[in-house]
Amino acid sequence: MERTLSIVKPDGVSKNLIGEVIKRFEQNGLRVVALKMVKLSKTQAEGFYAVHKDKPFFQSLTDFMSSGPCVVMVLEGKDAISKVREIMGATDPKKAETGTIRRDFAQNIERNIVHGSDSKESASFEISYFFNALEIHERREE
Repeated sequence: MERTLSIVKPDGVSKNLIGEVIKRFEQNGLRVVALKMVKLSKTQAEGFYAVHKDKPFFQSLTDFMSSGPCVVMVLEGKDAISKVREIMGATDPKKAETGTIRRDFAQNIERNIVHGSDSKESASFEISYFFNALEIHERREE
């Protein structure tokens, strides 16, 4: 089983899409093994997105991610990283497939409702950025 991090970004929270996002993940065989709402400071957002610090969108991205509460979650399942990315759709909602979260709800490339880890390495860093081992729970299928 693979684990990945997903975030319902401030725009998704303000649009009351938390349940819809989780529902889409769960309906596609993923299990939530950790979940919480956080309000990132600008410094925390900069730390999380440090990999993008030299990109032109870094300041606007970290401003946006610290503008309101987010819901962070760890998802588990077979090929969880690629599955989450498929369910989310392309970063640019105009290029996202019909029926994906971003195509259905996103405003633009930055305000695109959700974040998902893009590799095992980033998933490992991102999960540990928000959760300690006691906050991640094993779940068995019934």
